[in-house]
This record gives sequence, structure tokens and C-alpha cells, in this order.
Amino acid sequence: MALTKITGDGYGAGTITTADNTVQLTLKSTDADATSGPVLSLLRDSGSPADSDVVGEIRFNADNDAGQETEMANIFAQIGDASDGTEDAALITRTMLGGTMKARISHLVSETVFNEDSADLDFRVESNGNANMLVVDAGNDKVGIGTNSPANKLSVVG
Repeated sequence: MALTKITGDGYGAGTITTADNTVQLTLKSTDADATSGPVLSLLRDSGSPADSDVVGEIRFNADNDAGQETEMANIFAQIGDASDGTEDAALITRTMLGGTMKARISHLVSETVFNEDSADLDFRVESNGNANMLVVDAGNDKVGIGTNSPANKLSVVG
């Protein structure tokens, strides 16, 4: 077992450090009923909540090959409408692509968008028997059904 080190700044911020690949934090529920198990709650307890406030973020950081800490991916939630009784929210997943953070899936107030940042990033859906049931070829602005290389704006094979 590796030595675990817990450090903090005295104001609630802290770091849990281990020198191996063991789990640093476990949330464990021994409740036996059918409702939710362990719950991680991120609470932004603002005195003046407003539309577009980011309410929570999970960041996935790693060193690049130059030894620089780099944010590789993140998931964040944002208030769409803070009005009591009509609250709306968005949840956005972003990853690093070619050195720039790009939105991959955006669950917005009125729609769910894939590739919001218009990256040259293909989209593929597999079915039970076809690895290319639906393919969006982003670089060529083409859609294929049953093919991974659509020849036209819409190509249907089979």
C-alpha cells in the first residue's frame, strides 16, 4: 500500500496524493433499498444566481510530453434560466482536440448538439449488426446509412 498524503490550504481546498494507481476517494453507501446509492452533490450556493452561471465542473488533467499540466477533458453544468419555477440547465462535455478544447456533446436547454464547435470530427452509430449504421462525415459534410464512406450528401446502402 502506498503512502497517502492529504494537504490543504486551511480554507476547504485540499489535495489527496498517492504514489501509485490506487483509488484516492471512494463514496460508499451500505443502504439496502432501491433508491439512489452513493451521491456526490456539487452545490453552487450563490447569493445571486443568474442565467449562464457555471454551477459545477469536473476537470480531467494530465501532463503532456513537455511536463505541462494540461486540461484534457471536462464536464460542466450551466444555468440556462435561474427563474424560480422555470429553471433550465445545460450539461456540456468537452475534450482536447489538436491542442484546443472542443465541445463534443452539448445538452442545451432546447436541444442536444454533437460537435457544437464544428470540428472535423466524424460521428458514428453502430446497430446490432452494422458498425456503420449511421455515419456523419464531418470533413466532407456527408451522411451515410449503412456505409462509412458516403459518396453523396446522403448515401443509403442496403
